[in-house]
Amino acid sequence: METALTRLVGVRHPLVQTGMGWVAGPRLVSATADAGALGILASATMTLDQLRDAVREVKSRTDRPFGVNLRADAGDAGDRVRIIVDEGVRVASFALAPSRELIAGLKEAGVIVVPSVGARRHAEKVAGWGADAVIVQGGEGGGHTGEVATSVLLPQVVDAVDIPVVAAGGFHDGRGLVAALAYGAAGVAMGTRFLLTSDSTVPDAVKARYLAATVKDVTVTTAVDGLPHRMLRSELVDSLERAGRAGALVQAVRRAAGFRRISGLSWSRMIRDGLAMRHGRDLTWSQVLLAANTPMLLRASMVDGRTDLGVMASGQVAGVIEDLPSCADLVERVMAQAHAVLDALAGPDGAEPPWTEACGGPDG
Repeated sequence: METALTRLVGVRHPLVQTGMGWVAGPRLVSATADAGALGILASATMTLDQLRDAVREVKSRTDRPFGVNLRADAGDAGDRVRIIVDEGVRVASFALAPSRELIAGLKEAGVIVVPSVGARRHAEKVAGWGADAVIVQGGEGGGHTGEVATSVLLPQVVDAVDIPVVAAGGFHDGRGLVAALAYGAAGVAMGTRFLLTSDSTVPDAVKARYLAATVKDVTVTTAVDGLPHRMLRSELVDSLERAGRAGALVQAVRRAAGFRRISGLSWSRMIRDGLAMRHGRDLTWSQVLLAANTPMLLRASMVDGRTDLGVMASGQVAGVIEDLPSCADLVERVMAQAHAVLDALAGPDGAEPPWTEACGGPDG
């Protein structure tokens, strides 16, 4: 199925595995790439040396295109950009809109720039600065998220920019892919669905929590870091929502100290990163510290399996996912279902639907 996305990045299928911290490591990314989709390596939870090693490990596992996700507001963003340029990474994605200068530098080095945004105006801004494509996440998506549903946000962005748009937030199967294509998207990005595969290194006990969740078990809270954050409801989320300001500050300091030991960051650097994540919001000091060490809260669950001590970022689709296929099986299933839906929409006389050209023709 050929679309503007597959032509741009050189993958076989218009599917993207998002860069999830502590989840999107070399094994998941390479498995996704081998399956014909675009795997995105998460770098925010890695040191610079770990990032370089991870990129090289992916390259040793697969010769297919892949990308690296960066935090545009990180103090060492420039160093990370140099690594992906030096290592020949094909795609750079960003959780926040990168600067005009950052985009220009990457494009000059031949790297495809694909920021993630949650509003039409942000998509217009990065498109105007030269981004090659944009991932648009609606409110159904996991992690930090907005309030506008994908079905409302996606067509707004498609109409506003002339670069490929990838839809994110609420996708897990071939029907969703076809729906996104009908809106004008060039593909879909999925996080929770790829997290829940056999190639994901997330502990089995944590995957079981996701599989057991219903749609109502996926909540949006501001208690973690002051920003709307979609995740599974857990013991920690409940305790943070119940805690007063003093209690939240004690918990924030304790977890920040743990993240500082793992990351090697100084207290001043962590506080600067936490302040950078405010994005103009009035946060308490406990929320600033929690924002700086949210990776530690994710690590407790995604790496250590301590669902009682960590957070589990999750899209709403966790409530309808019931199995753990391999990335290869997942991609094959999604694409087979998408083709079946397109065939059904074509009607019994076999007439080509009007969007087949966008999908590479009847044999695409």
